[in-house]
Amino acid sequence: MNGRTVLMRFPAGGPRGSWPAEEFAQARRQEGLPAEVVMDLATDAFLVIVRGDVTVDAAA
Repeated sequence: MNGRTVLMRFPAGGPRGSWPAEEFAQARRQEGLPAEVVMDLATDAFLVIVRGDVTVDAAA
């Protein structure tokens, strides 16, 4: 499968100097997930995603 899993959505209009999507993605990378941040222009939101066929434990 060549898809993606969206872990979390963050509104693009966050507080100045705050990067909540990047901080969330960094925490997931420290847990071993190859998380990255992408922009969803249609919803004006940052998405933290994992590309490809990765199993994500929703309880974590």
